[in-house]
Amino acid sequence: MYVPILTCSTLAILSAAAPMPEKSNICKKTASHALTACKKEASATYWLERAKCVNLIDADEREACVDDAVEALHEALDECKEQYSARLELCKSLGGGAYDPPIDPTLFVLGIANPLMPLVPGTTWVYEKTTDEGLETITYTVTSATKTILGVECAVVHDVVDVDGVVTEDTFDWFAEDIDGNVWYFGEFSVEYENGELAGLAGSWTAGIDGAKPGIVMFAAPIVGEVYRQEFLLGEAEDVAGVLSLSASVTVPWGDFVGCLQTEDYSPLEPGHVEHKFYAPGVGLVLELNPESGDRTELVSITTN
Repeated sequence: MYVPILTCSTLAILSAAAPMPEKSNICKKTASHALTACKKEASATYWLERAKCVNLIDADEREACVDDAVEALHEALDECKEQYSARLELCKSLGGGAYDPPIDPTLFVLGIANPLMPLVPGTTWVYEKTTDEGLETITYTVTSATKTILGVECAVVHDVVDVDGVVTEDTFDWFAEDIDGNVWYFGEFSVEYENGELAGLAGSWTAGIDGAKPGIVMFAAPIVGEVYRQEFLLGEAEDVAGVLSLSASVTVPWGDFVGCLQTEDYSPLEPGHVEHKFYAPGVGLVLELNPESGDRTELVSITTN
């Protein structure tokens, strides 16, 4: 009878508690608890797969199923450790405090006029990127609709991604600007498709629900070196950005731009994946660049209805 064996190191990882940081460092404590949750989720998924395997009558299929489950467990545990390390690195930039931004609806204004992210209803930005699967097109439209979240009236932006005309992602994003001119991100409803079929709602979140909290996506006065959370739903939405430059120059199909804001965007959920984004005053986002691969998502047009 075939009996799969988990290595001693794997068993130790599953059973070990996450390291506990000093009590005053809430950021590190959060990372520690998230590591524990990640390992338990990996273990639960492994045993669920094992349960499916035992229902396979063919012995070879059953053995292959278990082998796949063990391999997937090892990969998941490695990812847990990488995410934990990434969160600890982020704590060094953000400090050890809790992330709990106070939201007072009276300190927000209607509309979004930040020159680096001007979201005027009726405006559509179109971006293109060449991929192995085909031409990816992103159509980003500011609607006239609003959505109230945590008492704040947010602008609704419709974001559609297609590859050679086939929609792969359909998202509604919610933004609001405070009285100082900072643009906040209050969540998104994102639908993913594969071959025209619904594939999931990964990445969807709403501030105020299940512990989700808004973040700042654009400061009124960005400062080089500043690092900030753009969103926060632990384990689901943890995008972060850092300001690299206030004077970048960019050339894209829509034109040449100078005096651009350049940010470095990343997430502890995807360790090692980094994007550089460039925002032109009065225009908004003009380029997303993968600094490792050189892949570019470029602004090709802007229209206003």
